[in-house]
Amino acid sequence: MTPEPNSLRTPPRPSPPTQARPVMSDVPDMTGRPRRLRLMAGLRQVAGARQLAERARAAEAAGYDVLAITDHLGADQLAPVPALAVVAAATDRLRIATLVLNNDLRHPAVLAHELATLDVLSGGRLEIGLGAGWNRSEYAAAGIPFEAGAVRVERLAETVRILKGLAAGGPFTMRGRHYAIDGLDGLPKPVQRPHPPLLIGGGSRRLLELAAREADVVGLLPRADTLERRDFSDWLPEATDRKVAWVRQAAGDRFARLELNTCNPLWPVQVTDRALAVATEMAGQIEARMGMRATARDLLDSPYVFIGSVDRLADKLRELRDRFGVGSVMLGELDDRVTPVVERVAAG
Repeated sequence: MTPEPNSLRTPPRPSPPTQARPVMSDVPDMTGRPRRLRLMAGLRQVAGARQLAERARAAEAAGYDVLAITDHLGADQLAPVPALAVVAAATDRLRIATLVLNNDLRHPAVLAHELATLDVLSGGRLEIGLGAGWNRSEYAAAGIPFEAGAVRVERLAETVRILKGLAAGGPFTMRGRHYAIDGLDGLPKPVQRPHPPLLIGGGSRRLLELAAREADVVGLLPRADTLERRDFSDWLPEATDRKVAWVRQAAGDRFARLELNTCNPLWPVQVTDRALAVATEMAGQIEARMGMRATARDLLDSPYVFIGSVDRLADKLRELRDRFGVGSVMLGELDDRVTPVVERVAAG
């Protein structure tokens, strides 16, 4: 894609290698002082490089920490890796993220090359979100076998080994059940050392335990099959408590260094002074469209649904930090109406 004239800035010169850890605010703090929340926004539909660059600069000016792009086939969105290169060239401070890449869509050696290049082009601002894949209809449309969850997670674990191995110094060799790498030296090396921060997210215990062992950021989500089962229980705070306990147990001594992340996968952020009325209406729409029953109170209490005034939403984000230890939150598609919430959280 050729950038439109004057739409992009010259990308920053790569800085000396840095560690992955400093992207997480106040890590670790053994005194119990709360970490500063990092706020993330997404972008999907844009008309071209000029608009993408403008929206990226708007996110940076609004105080967002990270701009992320999802990874779906058949969706009206830009492919994440080239789009994030444009975002990096247009901004100075804003970190860029894949949230998340479907592991089954790319060979990990090719992915490692693309991601290392993106980290170099961004001057060390990349965060790598990886997932095992969940959208069965997307697989079917693309002719990709949708295998059992255990197989997809096992394949994801091998990809993580390969990404880390190719980011390290010298040739890397690995023979797994799904992938084999024979003496490949991953070049260029990413700016961030030992590798850009890895985010792995999900709702199943198997996936969260993998994230706890291997990732820098663990994404807490409802199980992907909750909509199929018409079950809202995995969207409630008690289920999130359980997921955090799984992560803590699997991470062991690593837990204090991890960042926990969550997002709003069910509905866009609703900034309103009529929270109860909006939640009641939303509950009816969810039942009509998805067959999933939830009360207005369930929605307002859910860690994955954001409805309320600017003050209430800022308080809820802090509550996620204080109750679950969440250090970053994806607030969905970049929306100017949410900017006052971002500013309120940034102000403390």
